Amino acid sequence: MLKRSEKEESIKELSEKFAKVQVAIVAEFNKLDVLTVTALRKKLRDAKIDYKVVKNTLAKRAAKGTSVEKLESLLAGPTALVMGYEDPVSAAKLLTEFIEKEPKAKDNIKVRGALVEGNVVDAKGVTALSKMPGLPELRATILRMINTPATQLARVVQAPGAQLARVIQARVDKEGGGQAA
Repeated sequence: MLKRSEKEESIKELSEKFAKVQVAIVAEFNKLDVLTVTALRKKLRDAKIDYKVVKNTLAKRAAKGTSVEKLESLLAGPTALVMGYEDPVSAAKLLTEFIEKEPKAKDNIKVRGALVEGNVVDAKGVTALSKMPGLPELRATILRMINTPATQLARVVQAPGAQLARVIQARVDKEGGGQAA
């Protein structure tokens, strides 16, 4: 049993996290062994995503006044939260990939729904979100789109000079002046 002061500290900590969250995925975790949970926690931690098994009553109290309050109906039974603070796609992507690839996770982790940038989505929405490109992929695509015209322009500008150099070299080779003495 948690003492009152521990509960208040836990509520305060959760509330601070809820205020910053970009994505909060509510999932049900049943009968997972320690190794599987540890692997998931490590994968999420490496991506700066929090994983927390929560007491529903404390989570509901902590959610008051934050956008996570919209998920109150999903906070029933054994509950874990996956919370991302930067890229909403990465949390969904990592959790979904883990569920698909980890044999023990397929039957024992069930996504109930999520809050994505203030909007509630169901489990299918989380799966759809996981298939979207993440922030790093979008940035790379934008850079590629910006760089492509510049690269093509550089090739076009360089082409006449290169052609002239080839004509001169061909002339020198034809006259036999291209041989070293």
